[in-house]
Amino acid sequence: MVREPLFFQPDFKERIWGGSRLTTFGYTIPSNRTGECWAFAAHSNGQSVVKHGEYQGKTLGQLWENHREIFGRMEGDCFPLLTKILDADQDLSVQVHPDDDYAFHFENGELGKTECWYIIDCEEGAEIIYGHHAQTKEEFANMINQGKWTQLLRRVPVKPGDFFYVPSGTLHAIGKGIVILETQQNSDTTYRVYDYDRRDHSGNLRELHVEQSIAVTTVPSIDPVFNQAVRSLEGLNITTFVQAEYFTVHKWELNGKTVWNQNEAFELVSVLQGQGVIRVGHQEYFFKKGDQILLPFELGEFTIEGTAEMIVSHV
Repeated sequence: MVREPLFFQPDFKERIWGGSRLTTFGYTIPSNRTGECWAFAAHSNGQSVVKHGEYQGKTLGQLWENHREIFGRMEGDCFPLLTKILDADQDLSVQVHPDDDYAFHFENGELGKTECWYIIDCEEGAEIIYGHHAQTKEEFANMINQGKWTQLLRRVPVKPGDFFYVPSGTLHAIGKGIVILETQQNSDTTYRVYDYDRRDHSGNLRELHVEQSIAVTTVPSIDPVFNQAVRSLEGLNITTFVQAEYFTVHKWELNGKTVWNQNEAFELVSVLQGQGVIRVGHQEYFFKKGDQILLPFELGEFTIEGTAEMIVSHV
């Protein structure tokens, strides 16, 4: 029986578009081109690791493989979610992700990728690409092949606190100057359709996946409809951004003390601001900005106290 929160050390990824703003979370990053913090990761391309306690040094993947009781004995070959914090010092490529069926058949059984974004911070005037203006597949393909990016791409201004649901098939890109938290299916399959003719460190144009992108993009674009809900407990406001097939995502705004009963298979907590303490029985677990905390299935009722902003997700 696991009656303690598990704190994870993220895995960091250098990217051509990355920067150094992940240091504002207290992280030590490999370079000033660090684009991704894989906060909760159990993928062949990256694993987060338990920092201390009974499972110190174990990867999230190892816990899923050998200690399924932590997750309510959920079924499945792989941990279902991947949580990232991304620092876009430059524009990311325009891309799209396949759904489960397409990825299974064309990406060696990989999962598809539906994701969502919470805008942690951004520069004034920052934008994302979220959808497109084509009405048919033929028009979509023609605009890509003719390089009509200005006419094709739908640009949306963003501000801190915005939330976007990005189902598989959605053409998208994170713009320069944005730091986001991304909750997604546990997949690393991305089709790059346009990259501003950018070259890699060796001077080569980056690989594109135009044929696959045309095949999997939803045409015409569909804006997802979901109703955000807010509820208030003593010391805690909870905003539910989305309850969808693959994940549910909340924002917790803690200002004081509250009692919480962890009754999901697991909950993933990313601390974006502030600090506080979790009390389980007579044990205290202090947390601060940048901490990544998994609340296991059997944690049960606990007290959480402090002043903090957190993104919390579960299946």
